[in-house]
Amino acid sequence: MDFSYTIWIPLIPFLAFFLVGLAGNNKSPKIWGLISTGAIAVSAVLSYMTAWRYLFQVGKVEETYQKIIAFNTTWLTFTDKLHIDMGVLLDPISVMMLVVVSTVSLMVHIYSLGYMKGDPGFYRFFAFLSLFSFSMFGLVLATNLFQMYIFWELVGVSSFLLIGFYYYKDSAVAAAKKAFIVTRFADLGFLIGILIVSYLTGTFDFQTLTDPNGAAMTQGAGVAFLGLSTMTWALILIFMGGAGKSAMFPLHIWLPDAMEGPTPVSALIHAATMVVAGVYLVARLFPLYYTAAPFALEVVAVVGGFTSLFAAIIACTQTDIKRVLAFSTMSQLGYMMLALGVSGYGGHDGLGYMASMFHLFTHAMFKALLFLGAGSIIHAVHSNFMGDMGGLRKYMPITHITFLIACLAISGIPPFSGFFSKDEILAAALHHSTFFFVIEYLVAGLTAFYMFRLYFGIFWGTDRKYEHTPHESPLTMAVPLLILALASMTTGFIPFNDFVTSDGHAFHTHIDWTVAGASIAIAVIGIVAAYFFYKQKNDLPDKAANTFGAFYRWSYDKFYVDEVYMFVTKSILFGIISKSVAWFDRHIVDGFMNLLGRMTAGFSERIKGIQSGRVQQYAFAFVAGVVALVLIFAYLKG
Repeated sequence: MDFSYTIWIPLIPFLAFFLVGLAGNNKSPKIWGLISTGAIAVSAVLSYMTAWRYLFQVGKVEETYQKIIAFNTTWLTFTDKLHIDMGVLLDPISVMMLVVVSTVSLMVHIYSLGYMKGDPGFYRFFAFLSLFSFSMFGLVLATNLFQMYIFWELVGVSSFLLIGFYYYKDSAVAAAKKAFIVTRFADLGFLIGILIVSYLTGTFDFQTLTDPNGAAMTQGAGVAFLGLSTMTWALILIFMGGAGKSAMFPLHIWLPDAMEGPTPVSALIHAATMVVAGVYLVARLFPLYYTAAPFALEVVAVVGGFTSLFAAIIACTQTDIKRVLAFSTMSQLGYMMLALGVSGYGGHDGLGYMASMFHLFTHAMFKALLFLGAGSIIHAVHSNFMGDMGGLRKYMPITHITFLIACLAISGIPPFSGFFSKDEILAAALHHSTFFFVIEYLVAGLTAFYMFRLYFGIFWGTDRKYEHTPHESPLTMAVPLLILALASMTTGFIPFNDFVTSDGHAFHTHIDWTVAGASIAIAVIGIVAAYFFYKQKNDLPDKAANTFGAFYRWSYDKFYVDEVYMFVTKSILFGIISKSVAWFDRHIVDGFMNLLGRMTAGFSERIKGIQSGRVQQYAFAFVAGVVALVLIFAYLKG
């Protein structure tokens, strides 16, 4: 079956970016928004069609899902084996990501038609959205590591443009620069890792790199540095790129500040698509991680587990609703990374891999819903802070119900989607390590608490006297909320173990009610605690803050990680190292060159009289020279 049409899935948003970016204007902004939305709608239809044809018609051969190269062309050739191709690779995880990216992107485009109405940068915003969609499609469909890296960087550029969309605000400019710089440091590790892997294996191709019986699995295994094989170091460096993009500790500092962009940007980039690219990267190379570098997989698990707990604690104390959701995203991404890190390969041993991809899928729906719901709330009350909200359920019934559904889903309450995917992650963690299970079990309780802290604080709490009476969002914003709410209720019933597995073979799963019952219990405890703390205004939150004392302040200030970065960069890098290098450059390097210049100028000053322009002086010098030569020859001959 021909899948060559899939090349148009990324190309159509790219053409929309060019058209809207070059021809767009503020005279008729709505038409440019509709063009961009129409383009992503076409890509979404093609994505759904591709998923259906691949998963249910031709993707499976002899009970195993195959990798299909739908399109491929050679771009740069280095050797017979080493070349950079541009193409489209279809397999279960790329098809799954096509559905995720196209669905969320389409919902965000439709939502933005209402949210960005009247904004002077309306057409520019949609041009940037189209560029991002093109970049993300190119990333998930990549046939090789270098193609992924190229689109990885394009996603970074798109993120920079969208975070800094309000370029006239200093905070937005600073946030865009921060995101760009932090992820560039991470991507340097990614690039070095790619180069090492290509040197060891002689290829960038995903099919070759992930073939469980291929030569790539044994390359670099015997070459050690600091006790680890070269391949292990390469895959840790590649994970560094994924950790930067997915905001894993300690490369997470850009994500909360990225909330300076318009709220639809937060839903598209920082909740459901761009930030999961790091998880997708590890999943894409999972056979190589598992077989050639198991220690690198342990690093993935440890970083993911710590990040999930670290971010959940911070989310419990934040008052900006978008920042609560940002730290929630970090925590859930940590869940996904940990699931990959504790996974085996093949059959039920690969439960963690399947659970990670399952949670990526369900999380995309309910987290996009949460961010778009937050945008609807901010649109109504013109504030991001919980202290300015309360009693909104009476004014915004659609936003209220859909937000509640998303909160139940992320908290792991059945039958909402998050329950099913989170239960599989907890089961995989328990199978691998009791320690990891305890961490994620605690995170499950914290997640329920901070999400319902948000819910009760916004929609219940103390009724506020608003300057302008809040009202429900327009239809263009409400419809995406309803669609995503429906997805948050139903996607948990998808039998992911039949479609997305570590080795392409389906395997049987069932709900372990020992794990699931404990998970539901801790979630209910978190919800009940939030109910007593925030359903009505009382002094319990203040008492709790006083009880935790310094720890609460540390959490509120995000454990001063930003301050540590500023100290290291300003006081050490700029204040000591850069200042010393600048002094050496100014006094030694420049001083030496200035000395050479002064010496040359002084010498020139002394000898410039030789070229005076006086003929008699030249004649005298000529005769004197001849006489001197004659005397020398006469002396030597004598």
